[in-house]
Amino acid sequence: MKEKLLKIFADHPGQFVSGEMISQQVGCSRTAVWKHIDELRKNGYELESAPRKGYRLVSKGDGIHPHEVKVGLTTSRIGREITYFDATDSTQFTAHKLAQDGVGEGHVVIANEQTSGKGRLGRNWFSRKGTSISMSIILRPKLPPQKTPQLTLLTAVAVVRAIKKLTQINCDIKWPNDVLLDGKKLVGILTEMQADPDQVHSVIIGIGINVNQQKEDFDPTIQELATSLAIVKGETVERAQVISAVLNEFEELYDLYVKEGFGMIRTLWEANSISVGTYLYARTMRDVIYGFAKGITNDGVLIVEDQEGQEHYIYSADIEIASQSE
Repeated sequence: MKEKLLKIFADHPGQFVSGEMISQQVGCSRTAVWKHIDELRKNGYELESAPRKGYRLVSKGDGIHPHEVKVGLTTSRIGREITYFDATDSTQFTAHKLAQDGVGEGHVVIANEQTSGKGRLGRNWFSRKGTSISMSIILRPKLPPQKTPQLTLLTAVAVVRAIKKLTQINCDIKWPNDVLLDGKKLVGILTEMQADPDQVHSVIIGIGINVNQQKEDFDPTIQELATSLAIVKGETVERAQVISAVLNEFEELYDLYVKEGFGMIRTLWEANSISVGTYLYARTMRDVIYGFAKGITNDGVLIVEDQEGQEHYIYSADIEIASQSE
């Protein structure tokens, strides 16, 4: 019902909408309309009411409840089912449990705050309440396990495209799972799977986006390394709109991937990547490889050519872009 109400106000920006029109469109009594309007006010929406005019949406809150996200969705399945928490330990933990319980593809878990968020290699992902986006998407692709890293790269492309469309901000992708803005980390992506050796049962894609933090909101250890959309844009960004935009782009690219394979996704990823066509250091668990990043394979593996002309296939590493060739 809240989703329907918000859609009506979105279709009549800045205008009064009569209670009678609302009751007809949502299919409930005018008394029920008043109750739902009151619920929206409790969620942080400023709504003006006037006799013989009806209701007018003055300003939105910055909530990320399911009804606020779904207003902006154009998807057919991604994000159509949402599990929401005001606070939780990790959306990844919850998504894994839901996947084991059999929820369908496209189910999304969203949290207003994470207390035990995690990134790649078990690192912490800081998520201050009401400032960022923490969500996990459940997929059930028909893929062999070795192909699942492709979905990390697909997700990065979806996020970059969504941010560009919504805010006009251009971001960069750093292999394998970081989205950077002005050289600082804006987005982290974590892909995990539930699988047998030869079959994927589900893939859980965790996405963390810094949206409305200010510098002091970040842990002191990362204040010089992280940024947010609000810091760069100079104004607050509606998190629900960001979520909707990302899910819309994700479904479009995912459908393309399922239909045509990784080729086009690979092209889009390389076009937005700062890791390809440059010299870099790849710090793996065993050693440090310095060389020129030639591109990625069809499995999303980074190809680095060292100074002796030997190619190295990097499956997992921390990447540092070199200031110049050495």
